[in-house]
Amino acid sequence: MENTNRLNAKDLINVGIYTAICAVLCCAVAMTGVIPIMMVLLVVFVPIITGIPYMMFLTKVKKFGMILIMNVLMGAFMWVTGMSYYALIVGTVAGLIAELIYRAGRYQSKKCGIFAYAVSGIYCWANYIGIFFNAESYFSTRQNFGQDYIDAVTGMLPLWMCPVLLVVDILCGIIGGWIGAKVLKKHFEKAGIA
Repeated sequence: MENTNRLNAKDLINVGIYTAICAVLCCAVAMTGVIPIMMVLLVVFVPIITGIPYMMFLTKVKKFGMILIMNVLMGAFMWVTGMSYYALIVGTVAGLIAELIYRAGRYQSKKCGIFAYAVSGIYCWANYIGIFFNAESYFSTRQNFGQDYIDAVTGMLPLWMCPVLLVVDILCGIIGGWIGAKVLKKHFEKAGIA
């Protein structure tokens, strides 16, 4: 008898497809980070813009592990594209918490899905940890941006902004998830998510 709780090829394909979509959208938004204020506002725009594809992904999630794998991949993607390894660490932990939240709703709760998305997306916030705690090291590999850019970004990111941006990321994740759920209402109904 086949174990229906085990991830299969279709599940992994869905993880791959939706991870790729979210990664492309993250990259598109991150390109605006060449403007200092947009660098700071990535925690606003990324969670809102990736909300629709992520919520579509949740209509495919019926087994434990899919969200975690997606988060590990997104964190690794952030790391290899020049952000910090903190995205991988925080993304992995956040993915596990998001898994537990969505599973608590038996993969059928829109509310749990929205909160799972909001938590899973804090890998975006994790990219700032290097700036908050070791800006000199963080910008040592980004000297091509110029000192004016570095001064502008670090000036907008004093240490007290660290928890503020975390809260903003989660709140914007809730907004993005809510928008995604509204746009995909028929898909949610078809998937039995209420």
